[in-house]
Amino acid sequence: MLAPFFSPKGVAVIGASRESHKLGYGVVRNLVEHKFPGKVYPVHPTATEILGRKCYPTIAAVPDPVDLAIIIVAAPKVPAAVAACGQRGIQHVIVPSGGFREAGEKGVALEAELAATAEKYGVKVMGPNCIGSIDTHTPLNTTFVVGMPKPGDIAFVSQSGAMCAVVIDWAQGKGIGFSRIVSLGNQVGVTETETLAAVGDDPNTRVITLYMEGVSDGAAFIRTATEVSRKKPIVAIKGGRGKGGAQAVASHTGSLAGSTEAYDAAFAHAGVLRANSMQEMFNWARALAWQPLPKGNRVAVLTHAGGPGIMAVDAIEAVGLELAPLTAETQSTLKKQLPPAASVHNPVDILAGPGVGTYALALEALLTDPNVDAVLVIMAPNDWFLPTSLADTVADIAARHRKPVLTAIMGETSTASDEARAMLSRRRIPNFTFPEEAPSALAAMWARRRWLDAQEDAPAAPQNFDRAGVESALNAGDFAAALAAAGIALPPAEFAATPADAVRLAETMGYPVALKLVSADITHKSDVGGVVLNLGDGESVARAFGQIMDAARAANPAAKLDGVLVQKMLSGGQELIIGARRDPQFGALALVGTGGVEVELVRDVATAIAPLSPAQAARLLDETIAGKRLYGWRNIPPADRAAVIDALVRLSWLAAEFPRVAEVEINPFFALAAGGFAVDVRGRVEIG
Repeated sequence: MLAPFFSPKGVAVIGASRESHKLGYGVVRNLVEHKFPGKVYPVHPTATEILGRKCYPTIAAVPDPVDLAIIIVAAPKVPAAVAACGQRGIQHVIVPSGGFREAGEKGVALEAELAATAEKYGVKVMGPNCIGSIDTHTPLNTTFVVGMPKPGDIAFVSQSGAMCAVVIDWAQGKGIGFSRIVSLGNQVGVTETETLAAVGDDPNTRVITLYMEGVSDGAAFIRTATEVSRKKPIVAIKGGRGKGGAQAVASHTGSLAGSTEAYDAAFAHAGVLRANSMQEMFNWARALAWQPLPKGNRVAVLTHAGGPGIMAVDAIEAVGLELAPLTAETQSTLKKQLPPAASVHNPVDILAGPGVGTYALALEALLTDPNVDAVLVIMAPNDWFLPTSLADTVADIAARHRKPVLTAIMGETSTASDEARAMLSRRRIPNFTFPEEAPSALAAMWARRRWLDAQEDAPAAPQNFDRAGVESALNAGDFAAALAAAGIALPPAEFAATPADAVRLAETMGYPVALKLVSADITHKSDVGGVVLNLGDGESVARAFGQIMDAARAANPAAKLDGVLVQKMLSGGQELIIGARRDPQFGALALVGTGGVEVELVRDVATAIAPLSPAQAARLLDETIAGKRLYGWRNIPPADRAAVIDALVRLSWLAAEFPRVAEVEINPFFALAAGGFAVDVRGRVEIG
């Protein structure tokens, strides 16, 4: 229960100060100046009052009601202060003080003491090393940062206090409203996931924005974010894009599905929209909070300036949206209403000279067109009409339609432009400084629409999935047998310990065949000459057996070489990679894309949280070039897409159901015109 962090009855400030340059003074100042309606109790050993509020020598002396304490004292004194709060019956505490784990070994020990104290007394701690919480609707400002955004409907949750301070200052300068701002700090108690749930239940919040550097519990974050996303949009920016999560990898899958890919997969699964910058995040948030979602991805551009219109079109196509093909009726209407030289095709350019009335007629026609899902209105600085009149007109017309309308009223020097932007904000129309910034917001809105439309029941385990058989095969370290038990087809193959055995098996199954080294000590067999393909007779099979053994011994003299696998060669299909690995934060991840020996060079892969349903697997496959190629491409005939989807689903369930599987990979999975086979499989099981 985090309600006291946003709407407490009374707030005690332990470490309040009479000196205006002290943080303890700033906290009291913000509570008083921003008109917190509850009680404010400065706690100071000797002062009698601070900013007109009576002081108390200890937290024990503070009267009721008090359900939130802000502790802003030196780090070594914080655990004792938390204990005193617990003894007083205060169960919610904010600790802005620094000097904990971010300060080195001693700080780590001090933070552990703080956590133990909080647990002992049942105190929920926000921080330490944070700046606190803001709720503009209460109103409540527990921070020491000067100023406070105006009330709005966008929440910001951050693991960085500095980011919160920047956003508070930026919001005041831009006149952007926020509902809640939360700085989490070191997260000794209150985590990003708990805060996300609390803000998700806030009736004043329409969109949640996150600055994240990590998650405390990946599975819990996915569950909570998914629940919240069904109610309201979440836009996140992830600080730190390294691949530290992909360590000790034994397959292509491990290196292709690193920590960045894991976060992308987690966000996509939970409906979290991942922005690339703070500016982009808040651009998206305003659009999502203020405008209806588009029903499709077709955008119309309305402008009187050709260059900005062209820039908008380029940006629309770059983010995967389309220019709306205007109906003949719309074009006829525009031709009657626009100047003769105007363009009635998309982008619609009314040219220099016409006024707001012409914009109004054109915008009405575009929003009425069934082929148009969204409209971007662009205005460059000019001398023949005021931007305020256009802003008012656009807002009036947009209010009559259930389609998103975004604007780019450009120009920074005139008072009228400032007034126009303020007017648009009041009327809930997002404005962008330059037109090429707007399409990414529309793309985010379209992504949210697709995610909401794609929601379905939780995936069900595939039929004919022999769980006991998979368990037994994994115990034996036989990943090929594990795949077979999971219901994934493998091509005919048998083990040969000698050249004579290999020849006999090849003649039984029919040429051509492939020989593949069998050695638990050598993972990437093709890298050491351990794979020979397209062997057409007994002599070449015997010779290849010897070549493989010689090459393997040269590459790794200490390796134990068991023999080879004789496998029937397949032809006429397409090669894909299907893999899965366990991420330390988010659990099992599934991967699919273009396979073969150059898989890491091509890097045509898509990653998702496992397990997958067939519908989820199909969408993941269609994100890749490999998936598109399965429909047929130029001289490449179509292949069995359903077989690939089935294998991907089954491998995702194998990884999800057996947590000790660190990595498993099929490369290639050979998709034929009918059916498909796991040609080569490798994996790694964690011991213990």
